[in-house]
This record gives sequence, C-alpha cells and structure tokens, in this order.
Amino acid sequence: MNWREKLATVTSQNNSLLCVGLDTDLLKIPKFLVETSKNPLFDFNKTIIDATKDLVCAYKLNMAFYEIGGANGIEALVKTIQYVPHDIFVILDGKRNDIGNTAQRYASALFETLQADAVTINPYLGKDGIIPFLNYKDKCSFILCRTSNPSAVDFQDLRVSSTPVYQIVARKIHEWNTNNNCGAVVGATYPEELKTIRTILGEDIPILIPGVGKQGGDVEKTVRNGTNLKKEMALINSSREILFAGHQQDFAEQSRKKAESLRNEINKYR
Repeated sequence: MNWREKLATVTSQNNSLLCVGLDTDLLKIPKFLVETSKNPLFDFNKTIIDATKDLVCAYKLNMAFYEIGGANGIEALVKTIQYVPHDIFVILDGKRNDIGNTAQRYASALFETLQADAVTINPYLGKDGIIPFLNYKDKCSFILCRTSNPSAVDFQDLRVSSTPVYQIVARKIHEWNTNNNCGAVVGATYPEELKTIRTILGEDIPILIPGVGKQGGDVEKTVRNGTNLKKEMALINSSREILFAGHQQDFAEQSRKKAESLRNEINKYR
C-alpha cells in the first residue's frame, strides 16, 4: 500500500482529517509520569495514541522534541513510530533539506531507517534538494509553502515579478509532482493564502495544515479553503491543545475529548 492508498483508507475508516501532532514536551507532560516512567516520552505517546487512534488520520512527530533528549529521546521516537497502528499515517516533521548528496541521506534516514510514511522538507535549496525525497515514490513529502508563524511574511510574502514567493513555491510543488507524491505545508493562520494555494495545487496534492488550536486558525475556513472538492486531501494538525488538555491521571481522557471535539468540528464543515 503506498502513501496515497494508506491516507485515503484511514481518512475513510476514521472519518477524519485530524492529524495529532506528537510534539511531546517533557516539561509539559504529567509530573507523575515523569517521576515513575523509565521513558516518559514514549509512555505518554503510547497513552495518547491508545486514546485517539480511532479519531485521527495521522500522527505527526516533530523531531526536535525527541532529538533534545539524546539517546532516550531517539529511543522514544523510534518506539512511538513502531507503536502507531500500521493503518495510520505517520509524518516525521523535521523540515529537512540540504544539497543533493546530503538530502539523500536525510531521505534514507527518514523513510528507510525510521519508516515514516511522510516527511516535511524545506524547498529553499531548490529542485536538487527535493528530488532525493521524491524518488521514494511510495512516500509523501510535504514541502513548506506558507508556514503558520507570524514572521512567515519576512520572506514568503516577498514579490518576484509581482508574485508572492509562497505562490511561486506552490507552482513548483505542482510542477515537481511528477511521481504524485508531493504535498504542501500551509498554515491555517493564513486562510486566504490557503485558498489560493489549493487552487494552484489542484485536487490531488495533499496539504498539511498546522495552526488550528493554540495558534488560532479558524477551523471552518481551514476546511473550506484547504480541502479539495471531495472535502479530502487535507491533514489538519493540532498538537498542544490536544496533548496537554489534562495533567492528572485522566490526561488521556481529556486529550481524547479535545481530539473528538476537533474531529467533529472539522467534519461539520466537510
């Protein structure tokens, strides 16, 4: 099963466009877990996955939260990926890229060693830094296009012959999609830009959309502007609002409530 079949199957099975971001911060998980567990990052993730696996289409692991923990953090990353049910899409969010030879090593590490279904990559180096990822035809590469942070405007709004850079990147993503395995990262905090990018990308390129929840992205506008005509091909990510909904023994139950509420709100506009 390639990435597209896997994503379509789980989206239908769980009736969900919700992606839960496992940005697991050791400073924010329940204290009792930190005090009693040998690997609290993994044990926290395991519990969150058990509580939400029927509500999501994907889990996205931001690699910084694991790399900071050294060997224990990497162990938690690997064990978490292995623990996610095989029918659920796994995205490794490292925003990697470099010149072609190094990009090949990044691609191999993420797709072969760590066995991700998809990754996030940075297009700044151009096509030769992208191709090593796209050569993995059964995997998906989400290319940064319009990010959710406030200072995205510093570069992404700059105009080249009157066209904003983010639109040029969107056109390149469409152009590079010869293996049908490109995706785009577009923040929910820029709904009009999201609408424009969806038009440029067309119907078949998925958009990973961070920025709802703590960052304040509007769910209705995100669904209407980010999905295709079938109201699919969007992975709407929420991390902190779901992960850290509770801090007591019932933290997983509180996370499930938040995830279910957001999944249902997303579906209300599909």
